[in-house]
Amino acid sequence: MTSSHKKSPDSLRSARWFKPDDLRSFGHRSRAMQLGLGPEDWVGKPVIAIVNTWSDINPCHTHFKQRVEDVKRGILQAGGMPLELPALSLAEAFVRPSPMLYRNLLAMETEELIRSHPIDGAVLMGGCDKTTPGLVMGALSAGVPFVYLPAGPMLRGNWNGKVLGSGSDAWKYWDERRAGKITEVQWLEVEAGIARTHGTCMTMGTAATMMGIAEALGLTLPGASSIPAADANHTRMSAACGRRIVEMVWEDLTPSRVLTRKSFENAIAVAMAMGCSTNAIIHLVAMSRRAGPACAISLDDFDAASRKVPVIANIRPSGSTYLMEDFYYAGGMPALMHNMSKHLHVEQMTINGKTIGENIADAKVHNDDVIRSLDNPLYAEGALAVLRGNLAPDGAVIKPSACEPRFLKHTGRAIVFDSYPEMKLAVDDENLDVTADDILVLRNAGPKGGPGMPEWGMLPIPTKLVKQGVRDMIRLSDSRMSGTSYGACILHAAPESYVGGPLALVKTGDMISVDVPNRSLHLEISDEEFAKRKAAWQPAPPRYERGYGWMFSKHILQANEGCDFDFLETAFGAPVKEPAIY
Repeated sequence: MTSSHKKSPDSLRSARWFKPDDLRSFGHRSRAMQLGLGPEDWVGKPVIAIVNTWSDINPCHTHFKQRVEDVKRGILQAGGMPLELPALSLAEAFVRPSPMLYRNLLAMETEELIRSHPIDGAVLMGGCDKTTPGLVMGALSAGVPFVYLPAGPMLRGNWNGKVLGSGSDAWKYWDERRAGKITEVQWLEVEAGIARTHGTCMTMGTAATMMGIAEALGLTLPGASSIPAADANHTRMSAACGRRIVEMVWEDLTPSRVLTRKSFENAIAVAMAMGCSTNAIIHLVAMSRRAGPACAISLDDFDAASRKVPVIANIRPSGSTYLMEDFYYAGGMPALMHNMSKHLHVEQMTINGKTIGENIADAKVHNDDVIRSLDNPLYAEGALAVLRGNLAPDGAVIKPSACEPRFLKHTGRAIVFDSYPEMKLAVDDENLDVTADDILVLRNAGPKGGPGMPEWGMLPIPTKLVKQGVRDMIRLSDSRMSGTSYGACILHAAPESYVGGPLALVKTGDMISVDVPNRSLHLEISDEEFAKRKAAWQPAPPRYERGYGWMFSKHILQANEGCDFDFLETAFGAPVKEPAIY
């Protein structure tokens, strides 16, 4: 990418607000001066939005209060004018019923913050699960140059000398407590030790997955996605993001000049190699459709990649030992991409003006047990698999690398629950008629039914079985699960049961067959019985009758389509014009 400016100061988008000699621009300039700014702050300089998802209630983004100052420093160093624009924080640990309910709201907010203000480029500060796709989706629709600044993972947890991993060890020790093997005092010690610094989950959960995907797409600076939040390198990276976005504005390096379908194919391949969160499918499909019809990907692309790209990141929960801090010390994302470069389109452009191949050419692996070679993978295939059949004609997803091998081909009796409270009450009943070979089914937990497709898919093992030492069984739902989760969980069944999808027709006692190698998910009833049940199905009452939830329910797409709002997708209608200024 040439360093010569492609934009002149007069062609900056912000010049529409500040340059004209008219009354409206007088108002823009005088109000900017009310902020303590002067013409020397904006004349001939790109105005850069810093879309910051910091809030008091989001521990993943605690450091953003300081990092935004580092970004501003970089923007000023490069001759730009920084403006911080706060956005929804979507704190994964606190927002209920699910932050997924609000991902598209963050995308809308991001798009309109950029479009409605005098913004030439943007730095997107995110990391906590839904913030990465929400910010990127909105910025793609806005169309200005942007850099994504990942929050970075927290440092590893610790309890009594044992390393703790986000989420994964929460589920593990909760089962131990339910089995009576650890005390309440010990449980409180685990609570205090599992998340001990700012930053996102340090397992290969949804946050780490989506930050890595952003880098694979070429939307971050090289190596940015795996720097721990508490590391001083994260501070320097933040300032570098500020400097780079100013250069990108002059270069007119918009997302349409960076992203192609091959960029998204790269992201899928990297996701497979990472042993990614199942949530990657929903988010990346939505992001690709925001980039335009020519970039759009589908579940079939993920499944095809899963069959040929091995898992080489030995990070929990697919791995058994290492965490994201170890991944960073081992070489981080550039090293992983270097090791798997045969599966990448290395000619793809990135936001630093160089190709993927140029960015990873000199990357080195410093621990080949953390970042494996293609010849010594953690799993030869199987990061994700897409199942189809009469239970999920539009697809369901499983993470074979995180479940017991015996469940990859299995037939079991269905035990069906229509709500999470019903399921929770049942699994805590030690008289529940259940065995480890049964299949727990939870419905009405999808995009509309949840509502918001909560992370309920890792259904708890019934207490009766936990006390027998059972730690995995097949669980089937139309919901999602945390990327830090593990087990034989079949998720995202589409179409969802709440709108009459096949999962709504399952009865306790039915036999369900799962065949992961052949990508099959089948309810063992006759076509006649299936049709009879379908004819008898009655829709449930609406979840919302007013407000944002009502709009969500009217416009949310299904899981296989990315769960975007139909009217936000690029293919929905003509591009939005620049705002009128009078």
